[in-house]
Amino acid sequence: MQYFAAPLQNLIEEFEKLPGIGSKTAQRLAFFVLNQPMEKAQKFADAIVSAKKNLCYCRDCRNLSDKEVCSICDNQTRDHSVICVVENPRDVIQIERTNEFKGVYHVLHGAISPMDNIGPDDITIKELMTRISGGNIKEVIMATNPNLEGETTAMYISKLVKPFGVNVTRIAHGVPVGGELEFADEVTLSKALKGRVEI
Repeated sequence: MQYFAAPLQNLIEEFEKLPGIGSKTAQRLAFFVLNQPMEKAQKFADAIVSAKKNLCYCRDCRNLSDKEVCSICDNQTRDHSVICVVENPRDVIQIERTNEFKGVYHVLHGAISPMDNIGPDDITIKELMTRISGGNIKEVIMATNPNLEGETTAMYISKLVKPFGVNVTRIAHGVPVGGELEFADEVTLSKALKGRVEI
């Protein structure tokens, strides 16, 4: 039995397709949108359409951009000899928020995952290797996620990069700031011990 009018049901179903959105949340979002003035609802719809139409992938790093070359790659004050490799555009934002990294990025748009039928050709490894083979790259920092897929991807890329004489590093993993040792698992503690630094 259908509880909602067809247009409302359709809106709810579209919200349910978003990651992490269940039936109840989709209903709340749909009713929220419907309770907005027409101008606000139109502005919301226009923002979605505009993002889809006007965003593309940066020619160099494959991050989302509204220009052929993103603002990070276009910034000449950044160190273009250091590339930080991440899995998705959200990771770029997280690293940028630290204000610690002054190099450039490469977005893979995924990680190698045989279980999900994602191989090296399904992510942007070829584009990364083209950048590295062009020379002038001193270091590649692997900042993929600390899970099986991220580790596999980091190891695979490091094997491809090493013959170019480029230094390949991996971001440190370990106990989070504010965390307690009793709640850390063995793998996390092992990584933290191996990645220790002098103070």
